[in-house]
Amino acid sequence: MNQAPFEFRFRVRYGECDAQGVVFNARYGDYVDIAVNEYIRTLFGSYQNLLDTDSDIQVVSLTTNWKAPGRFDDVLCATIAPGQLGNSSFSLHLVFRRFSDGEELASADITYVMISPAQASKKIIPDNLRHILDQGASGIVISHAGEDA
Repeated sequence: MNQAPFEFRFRVRYGECDAQGVVFNARYGDYVDIAVNEYIRTLFGSYQNLLDTDSDIQVVSLTTNWKAPGRFDDVLCATIAPGQLGNSSFSLHLVFRRFSDGEELASADITYVMISPAQASKKIIPDNLRHILDQGASGIVISHAGEDA
């Protein structure tokens, strides 16, 4: 049985659109970052809780593929599913859809490395954090869009 993925909803703001009237491609990097921060907050209770374990994450790879345009005032849904979990890195898969019709607009794959802020170097993902990352946040919906779900 497939569980519903984590979902983060947000509204496209006017300043995020380009001269063509669509979401500027570089904004999807911002959207990934915002959605993943909500995901991390959901997994660990707050980002500070992660930092309190002398752990943080840094991006090592981000790949985005676009399929259709998002426009001003669209509500977008970013779903996040856990990907590969390595010794010191993990990946996430995101899909961005328009809330009103479910059309897929873009997808992204992002890989992070776990670091020790105190040592300023990468570290092996601790077992307790590994378990949380492996479980993910299936079925959680967070909205900043103000839509009626």
